[in-house]
Amino acid sequence: DQLHITAHDFGMRCSTSRVHIVTWNVGSALPPDDITSLFGPHAGDGSTDMFIIGLQEVNSMINKRLKDALFTDQWSELCMDTLSRFGYVLVTSQRMQGVLLLVFSKCCHLPFLRGLQTEKTRTGLGGYWGNKGGVSARMTMFGHPVCFLNCHLPAHMRNLEQRMEDFGSILQQQQFEGGTASGVLDHDVVFWFGDLNFRIEDYDIHVVKSAIDSNKLPLQFICLNIAKNSESILDGFLEGPLKFPPTYKFDVGTHTYDTSSKKRKPAWTDRILWRLRCTGSPVPTHNAALQHGLTSWLGGATKVVQHSYRSHMGYTCSDHKPVSAVFSLHFPFKVDLPLVTLEYVKEWTKVSDATVRFTVMSNVQRSSWDWVAIYKVGFKHHKDYVTYVWAKADHGSQVTFTEEDLPRDAGEYILGFYSNNMNTIIGVTSPFQVRTLPDVFLPVLFNEQRIKQLLSAIQFCWIFLLFS
Repeated sequence: DQLHITAHDFGMRCSTSRVHIVTWNVGSALPPDDITSLFGPHAGDGSTDMFIIGLQEVNSMINKRLKDALFTDQWSELCMDTLSRFGYVLVTSQRMQGVLLLVFSKCCHLPFLRGLQTEKTRTGLGGYWGNKGGVSARMTMFGHPVCFLNCHLPAHMRNLEQRMEDFGSILQQQQFEGGTASGVLDHDVVFWFGDLNFRIEDYDIHVVKSAIDSNKLPLQFICLNIAKNSESILDGFLEGPLKFPPTYKFDVGTHTYDTSSKKRKPAWTDRILWRLRCTGSPVPTHNAALQHGLTSWLGGATKVVQHSYRSHMGYTCSDHKPVSAVFSLHFPFKVDLPLVTLEYVKEWTKVSDATVRFTVMSNVQRSSWDWVAIYKVGFKHHKDYVTYVWAKADHGSQVTFTEEDLPRDAGEYILGFYSNNMNTIIGVTSPFQVRTLPDVFLPVLFNEQRIKQLLSAIQFCWIFLLFS
């Protein structure tokens, strides 16, 4: 008998994902108070699926790095504070001294961003120092391998050959485990961005500044544009038109190009490019004949459309201006069957409501370190939970939160299943309400054990005050 199978039966259908990328060399500066405008006028309307942020020259002095090792660095914290307000969660990050990559996604997409891996490659001082180089994050987005690569390449006009050599080293050294996309260029889509440090050839500084003032910019003399025509390593990389002024180099705190004794020539050092693989990913199924048929039927490679490419000239804390770009990724099919489904009471009004049942797909390798967590809507990352319960493989398919675990504040919450082996959340629920009724939660707060703990704490404080 012939099977009549549709893409929907496999949790597959054509889809579009919107990705917003920001790159900024922050010049070791402290973050400004507000960076919301970097994420566009529609950051809060949910139209963007992912935000990708690549920073260069984040302060990496030894005392700052020690502090950042203990606490989240200020730039990451600001990005999380800003984007969590709009419902975006930090998926993964990678830092190499001053080069930082942050990947954010809408909470509902977390279960479909799989195979997360990050890499870093030092190219400074012959590969021993990480002030230059590249950091990357790769994943499958709804079944399609995608890689984000943030680079800081060597400066100065004379170092074009060194830039190409370093980029080649980054591509060669960054290898990922498992799957078909083991190298950066093996992914269906690669986004390459950062302070790529390509300059303007031939013209002197006065001619360049005059061209900027008259809006007659010498695009044909930009080193990167020239290199794309001559360097095979750049084959396939695309970039939108540069319709914004050069983003380097400015006097810090101003909108004025370099007036120092060095008088650096303005340049488009901060760039965002992308590259598509010629053939798309095969439809995931264990049946080879079915895979071939579905791939041919759903067919075609992923397509990328750039909607905007702009600078943000209002920021003055660095000698670079930030650059952003917005893309749509058109996937020929979309894998959106969750690996874990969670069953739960849609409104918690009593302790007995706090039991969660879950179903895990057979191809998921369980771990004793998996957990089910309660998250407040607007959480920042997978460890930003209210509480969690271990979901051990030998403990069945149900967890129960105790009275002491329940949220103290009424509001909207989300349940998430975290897989230790996959290092990500692989199942989430829609937001649900927790009602903190006095007859339910007051016994939790004022039971005998807690009163004893409170009295002991008060006693300790008095003793401390008496002898200090």
